[in-house]
Amino acid sequence: MTRTEPPGELAIETTGLVKVFGEKRAVDGVDLTVPAGSVYGVLGPNGAGKTTAVRMLATLLRPDGGQALVFGHDVHREADAVRARVSLTGQYASLDEDLTGTENLVLLGRLLGHSWARARERAADLLAAFGLEEASGRQVKNYSGGMRRRIDIAASILNTPDLLFLDEPTTGLDPRSRNQVWDIVRAVRAHGTTVLLTTQYLDEADQLADRIAVIDAGKVIAEGTPGELKSSVGAGSVHVRLRDTAQRPEARRLLTEQLATEVRLDSDPLALTARVGDAASADGAARSAARALSLLADHGIVVDDFSLGQPSLDEVFLALTARPAAAASPEPAITTTTKG
Repeated sequence: MTRTEPPGELAIETTGLVKVFGEKRAVDGVDLTVPAGSVYGVLGPNGAGKTTAVRMLATLLRPDGGQALVFGHDVHREADAVRARVSLTGQYASLDEDLTGTENLVLLGRLLGHSWARARERAADLLAAFGLEEASGRQVKNYSGGMRRRIDIAASILNTPDLLFLDEPTTGLDPRSRNQVWDIVRAVRAHGTTVLLTTQYLDEADQLADRIAVIDAGKVIAEGTPGELKSSVGAGSVHVRLRDTAQRPEARRLLTEQLATEVRLDSDPLALTARVGDAASADGAARSAARALSLLADHGIVVDDFSLGQPSLDEVFLALTARPAAAASPEPAITTTTKG
């Protein structure tokens, strides 16, 4: 049955949320407002504070400052009430690898209070829904990465939660497995569950999230719809691949002068990337790119490949922080892996 929440109800509301490990403020005054029934993306690099924030919201860590409410319940003072309404799928599968898919789900169903018959029925339903029927009798240690993520999410919704935390659910997955996880997220949301999704991938947040908070160094540095965030750093990005690597310095100089913006040298020794246009004019971005290509041709620089597309995560993050996402440091290690 699809759940409906009262109009305007908030699934999550945080004010000045803080978590400190030694001298490091892993979460440094985070404010979030997540409407019930939505998919909310928390986007940022490794070490940004995403996982630490999720663990506080799921009652696995105690906040050191600020306030966090989940469906109106304080995550510290009313932890039991919060746990009754949430479930967490962390970055690593938390099932027993020596048990089969069915055995894992039946065991968890029993721990959640289901009868043997109901636990077996629920396990069978979820294995079928997640495309794991043929693998149900195999040990989980023999599952592929995508299958592990799917059964881990299935375990999280044995009792359908009001709020599901998905902490980087597609990291390390191949494109097909990522798409399967995305379909699961859409199905969970369609049944009325609120989803808070942490990710390093702009395309993932773009596909799934109604709104996105960008976090860096424990702070929210931008928030909005996917379109608003992409528009905030320009109408598009020009990607150019040259025929002759020796011409790249001259191409960079010409593009910098023509586009009046920074032109980055990609890891590919033949490639360059630059942001073009502004938030108000996608047409302006296309015209700027066309003029830039014409200028390169006038100077005898041959372009083998060219594209004009949306900004990447690195381009959005670089525009917001003046440094690439890969420059972030790891978050403090936390070993707790229990589900909410």
